[in-house]
Amino acid sequence: MSFQIEKLENSMAKLTIEADSAAFDQAMTKAYNKNKGSLSIPGFRKGKVPQAMIEKMYGPSIFYEDAANFIIPDAYEEAYEGCGLEITSRPEIDIVQIEKGKSFIFTATVAIKPEVTLGEYKGVSVPKADTEPTEEDINAEIEKEREAQSRMVAVEDRPAEDGDTATIDFEGFIDGEAFEGGKSENYPLTLGSHSFIDGFEEQVVGMQIGEEKDVQVTFPEEYHQKELAGKPAVFKVKLSEIKKKELPEVDDEFAQEVSEFDTLEEYKADLKKTVKERKEAKAKADKEDAVIEKLIEDAQMDMPEPMVNDQVETMINEMSSRMQQQGLTLEQYLQFTGMDMDTLKEQTKPQAVKRLKSRLVLEAVAEAEHLEVTEERYDEELQNMASSYQMEFDKLKELIGENERKQIENDIKVQMAVDLVRDAAVEA
Repeated sequence: MSFQIEKLENSMAKLTIEADSAAFDQAMTKAYNKNKGSLSIPGFRKGKVPQAMIEKMYGPSIFYEDAANFIIPDAYEEAYEGCGLEITSRPEIDIVQIEKGKSFIFTATVAIKPEVTLGEYKGVSVPKADTEPTEEDINAEIEKEREAQSRMVAVEDRPAEDGDTATIDFEGFIDGEAFEGGKSENYPLTLGSHSFIDGFEEQVVGMQIGEEKDVQVTFPEEYHQKELAGKPAVFKVKLSEIKKKELPEVDDEFAQEVSEFDTLEEYKADLKKTVKERKEAKAKADKEDAVIEKLIEDAQMDMPEPMVNDQVETMINEMSSRMQQQGLTLEQYLQFTGMDMDTLKEQTKPQAVKRLKSRLVLEAVAEAEHLEVTEERYDEELQNMASSYQMEFDKLKELIGENERKQIENDIKVQMAVDLVRDAAVEA
């Protein structure tokens, strides 16, 4: 097997791969052995017809497709390993020559890792973040805790108000006819939540317990049930119960309930510390993002389309896996959002490009700075992985092959590059 490399524009390359005639003859024989049981010629038992006889009757091309499929994977793998290119996409295969008695020639067009020309990556100017907790920050944290500790209490001496939870029975009608899915009993509706059709909740506000009322609304033009979209409807509503949210007082007793502290002052001091740590972590992440954004902006590279398309596929598969953990399929998501796969791919493409460019510029920084991974740093990363996978460190280290180790070390170098450019950035 031999191959030639042709560099193309936009970080693409074409491998022209040739298997000699002897290798193709062997593949033809394998194709014959695969298919001989299903081929028959008068005078021969099924499976006993000689290869030459079949080729004479039907032509040798009867075995070409299977023969090509036998040769291409191994021949491409050999060229992939030996070409010295950093291939970043699946190959697009085209057969150039396929004929009995001759060498078999095909091409594999692939994306290769783009060459990156870096701009200035040290001393990048980024906005300075304020990480000092404010009174508003502390109050917001306290309000979240009050909400968590709230309880619902019955209201009997007034009509329903915005923010109440009203328990209602309702049935919807269009042109005097009840429609499917428009009826419910003892439904808890939070007024002001905008979870019902526009105008519905506003008309429940002011109703008294036991009151019945006709609520008139119009379904949105883009309503998911097409038979209801844009149509006026009347809901017969009966209000049976009103509850309001009661929040605890903010005092020492509250602090004791929600924390390990005895006083509100101590609780607030701890909240201040927590908020500061959170704001510092966010500021660090924002600074990294801003620096990498600037690096991408100042760098030059040609992004090959197949590399981007493969990244889009990867990101959609990741999204599908996350959805499955929540009991939702990708097909259901597309149905709910009204999108098709092509639209989803187009929406994902900008994120895919950004992810690829981020990785590429950081790898270029690591190379420019000659960053190396020490054994200690490698073991530290492996220890984190072992904890994450709930495995023994030594067992995981045994399982890591050469390619896996190289990938882990590359990931560490990328993080080292992130630390380098972030720490060298100037906050203004």
